[in-house]
Amino acid sequence: MAMAVGVGDRAPLVALLDQNGVERRSDQLGTRPLVLFFYPKDDTPGCTMEACAFRDSYTEFQTLGAEVWGVSSDDAASHQRFAGRHQLPYPLLVDRGQGLRRAFGVPNALLLLPGRVTYVIDATGVIRHCFNNLLDGAAHRREALQAVQRLQTQAA
Repeated sequence: MAMAVGVGDRAPLVALLDQNGVERRSDQLGTRPLVLFFYPKDDTPGCTMEACAFRDSYTEFQTLGAEVWGVSSDDAASHQRFAGRHQLPYPLLVDRGQGLRRAFGVPNALLLLPGRVTYVIDATGVIRHCFNNLLDGAAHRREALQAVQRLQTQAA
């Protein structure tokens, strides 16, 4: 596992396919910040709560100019079912070999569960906020929204 990246570090390049086979690349976002949330597994209670919290605030993130991408090691078919069942308006990236998870250094929780970590990455590719909490999935949305709002305020 790579050493975990944190606030002030340059984020690793994100270049993965989403649930619809579209390649999502962080180096093609232009001036938009990226909220990148790693979650353990589609359709589990905590992950569903987290994903739906991001869904419910998606318009706010868009108004602030931010992209929201979810990442887990589930395959595209699982992501499609999960996104469809819960009307998730943002991409879910397929990280089957967990290469992106390793590049960010996202730790496992309780030694075997994939961790739940959210990063807010500014338009220059620098991590401006990092939140690691396995049990409170909904808090990830709140933390990310506050961080994006701070970025907006600093840019003004």
